[in-house]
Amino acid sequence: MNIEEVLAREGIRKSLADYTMAGDRLKVDDFVSVFTEDAILESEGVPQQDSFRYVGGEEIRRWLTRWQNKSGTELKAHEATFVRHHLTSCQIEITTANAARARTYWIAYTDIGPDHSGYYVDEFSKVHGNWLIAHRRIRLDWQSEESLFKTAIVRTKKD
Repeated sequence: MNIEEVLAREGIRKSLADYTMAGDRLKVDDFVSVFTEDAILESEGVPQQDSFRYVGGEEIRRWLTRWQNKSGTELKAHEATFVRHHLTSCQIEITTANAARARTYWIAYTDIGPDHSGYYVDEFSKVHGNWLIAHRRIRLDWQSEESLFKTAIVRTKKD
């Protein structure tokens, strides 16, 4: 492994962590900043009612904004008082000087403990020195029967 590959892997890990921290805290600008301008964010292998696909930074921005509780309404995307996604094993493959693929396992904790888990299948592009997500496929492997996220995807669908 050479220094360029080490730097690429660390840049990718930084984007993975930035996505997770921003998403859990609903920091919309920080969340969108880890994607390329034409990025795709989509679910894969989930029931139809939980499937989604958003293309481009502005569509991704609108989607995450819908997770925020709007003032004056009781409708929340989910019933959790907190959410923490934890990234575990991550396999990164550098495919060119400006492109990479990764597969990362994750588990989300909420008020009930382990709530749901799965993995990300990502394609990264190096843009202005930063490794950004060009395409993210979110796979759900498991969800607790008591999951506080059961209604979240449906409640954040496009208007």
